Amino acid sequence: MTSRWLMEVEKVRDVDVTWSVMSLSVLNSGRDLPASYRELMEKAWGPVRIIIAASEARGQQVVKPLYDAMGTRIHPGGRKDYDEVIAESLEEVGLPATLAKAAHQKKYDAAVRRSHKRGISLVGEDVGTPVISVAGTAFFGPVMTPAPKGEAAGRLWDGTLLVAGTPGFYEIKRTRTQGPVFD
Repeated sequence: MTSRWLMEVEKVRDVDVTWSVMSLSVLNSGRDLPASYRELMEKAWGPVRIIIAASEARGQQVVKPLYDAMGTRIHPGGRKDYDEVIAESLEEVGLPATLAKAAHQKKYDAAVRRSHKRGISLVGEDVGTPVISVAGTAFFGPVMTPAPKGEAAGRLWDGTLLVAGTPGFYEIKRTRTQGPVFD
């Protein structure tokens, strides 16, 4: 949702987003997790390895389109076969099918961990993804659904920067009352 929101923000504010890889698999590494979630975290290495491999092969500009292609299939699409998701996504964004093998190659894990560490080091270990960093101010979130559009996205951006840039400010939170709304 945050990535969808930031794409709207780019339309109404002078913002140029650079996308980096963060990984719930890295974040949850070594934690005591229920078996079903641990299985999901193992499976989740594939897509982030692909994004790292694609970025190394073709540059930073492929990160967001590939993230969107896979994320749309996995999240609102409900797809569970990540190998199919990866193959279709690589084709959609015009990347070679041979990159798909990276999903199962641990040689990309160090780069995934470095990218994740770069993001999480800006905000601390007791948060998750997304992390946003702007002009020396970094924060986790915002977490929302659905993602605001147009000027509403811009107002949320303005307010988020105001709150996050306030010295000593740490958290706003409330209980989630609905799942993701992809519209």
